[in-house]
Amino acid sequence: MNQIRKLLSSLSLRQQVSIGIAILVMGVGLWQLSSWNRERDFRPLYANLPADDAGEVIAKLKTDGIEYRVDDSAIRVPSDKVAEIRLRMASAGLPKTGRIGFELFDKTNFGLTEFAEQVNYRRAIEGELERSIMALTEIERARVHISLPKDSVFLESKQEAKASVVVSLRAGARLSAQNGAAITYLVASAVDRLSPDAVSVIDTRGNLLIRPRKASADPNGDQPEVDLEYRQKMERDLVSKIGSTLEPLLGAEKFRAGASVEVDFSSADQSEETYDPTKSVMLTAQKTEDVTGVSLQAGVPGTASNLPRPPARQPGSGGGTTRSTENISYQTSRTIRRTRLPQGTVKRMSLAVLLDQNVRWEGKGAKIKKIIEPPSLEKIKTIRGLVAAATGFSETRGDQLTVETLPFESTLGAEPPSDLVPVVAPPPNPLPKWMQKYVKDMSPGMLIGIGLGALVIAIAPILLLRMRRRKSQAVQPTGEHALNAADSFEGQLASRAASQERLEAEALNALKLPSAGTKKSEVLAKHLKKSVKDDPAASAQLLRTWIHENET
Repeated sequence: MNQIRKLLSSLSLRQQVSIGIAILVMGVGLWQLSSWNRERDFRPLYANLPADDAGEVIAKLKTDGIEYRVDDSAIRVPSDKVAEIRLRMASAGLPKTGRIGFELFDKTNFGLTEFAEQVNYRRAIEGELERSIMALTEIERARVHISLPKDSVFLESKQEAKASVVVSLRAGARLSAQNGAAITYLVASAVDRLSPDAVSVIDTRGNLLIRPRKASADPNGDQPEVDLEYRQKMERDLVSKIGSTLEPLLGAEKFRAGASVEVDFSSADQSEETYDPTKSVMLTAQKTEDVTGVSLQAGVPGTASNLPRPPARQPGSGGGTTRSTENISYQTSRTIRRTRLPQGTVKRMSLAVLLDQNVRWEGKGAKIKKIIEPPSLEKIKTIRGLVAAATGFSETRGDQLTVETLPFESTLGAEPPSDLVPVVAPPPNPLPKWMQKYVKDMSPGMLIGIGLGALVIAIAPILLLRMRRRKSQAVQPTGEHALNAADSFEGQLASRAASQERLEAEALNALKLPSAGTKKSEVLAKHLKKSVKDDPAASAQLLRTWIHENET
């Protein structure tokens, strides 16, 4: 301890301040390292909790006296207590994970009004639907709002049920059209008199995923949104067919396909009536018979005239006229056909396929060369035929199919294979393995602080030694040591003077050597270069002597 005090007392104020700063920097670095190592021991307890659930979990942790950390997405606790704390939270019913469902009716409340019961019933249905929707893989959180139907004796005051669903998707997830339709039908099936067309689904970013369909008074009225969706669906189907056809042949990243379809959404009824003159049929037949001018002879009253076979009349007893008429109508064969033209017929479609080009490498090492080759004409023709057959291409309808080839950006920036380029091994890491693990997880600020502390610690002893050496040289030598120092100093001066005289003589001789046709400066520079090359130490000493003389 006394030696440390003597050492500190022998230092100047600047040296003491420098050592203090170095110790402070080192302490800060060690403190950051220890705090960072301590924070690494915290593990997530729950992540992405709603605000109300997160607040209840934190309140429970404070009550139990458990240390925790809160960041943007998770609540972290010490790693050795994660399982125990989760069991505690589960026993306390935390987190609640959304609104309550039909648990509202577990306890009977006789003082509840009918309106309050209806509100609780709606809350229970919404909570149960939220739990069901959150069971989907893509859905992280969900919120459901339901408007129950209202009955009325007046038809204009009657209201059907409606619903809206807000979903929060997981990172990188995308809600497909099939899953969106499943959500609408799930909600519609759980609510009385709710149609799937009256359910809208949006995400937390405000994107409308599933929109409710508008009921039109005219069934054949214009619906631009529905027509646009139908056209886009047809284009996606065509692109999917092209992709499934060309992917096994070319690869998933070696082509791009696009489609544009013109659809006729007009609808009409067509009637057709055809007559066949070669065929005719009888429609009606009518036959009449008229008898006029006939006189009948009266019979003898009695039984004989009333018998089934009365006695024969006497000829010439009367006269008259008989007329018979027959009417028959015919009609030729007739065919009546009524046809309803459907909506959504394809008027014209345009298809485009862009093919990537192949890369070939020539040479090895530094002489390697990249060559880009387009596909052959036979291959392009084959691809065109496959696309035309898969999509129902028709030239008579006016369809257009374009197949072109251009190098993709990935092809232009392709790197040569490893077997053609010599592998350069990375320089070995001088740090030991246990230190590499910690350095890898450190932040840049922490690494800089530790580096500065180590640098100060390494330089401080050197500075102290140099300062002590300067102090010892500044003290006047006495006795035998002073004589030895003087003798050594005089010997150094004598050797320096001899070397200086030798170099000056060589320089003077160089001035006498040049001929009349050569410049003295060129010859002098040449001989000086040679002298410096032969004896660089002496030349450097001569220059130091000249500089010292100029300064004194």
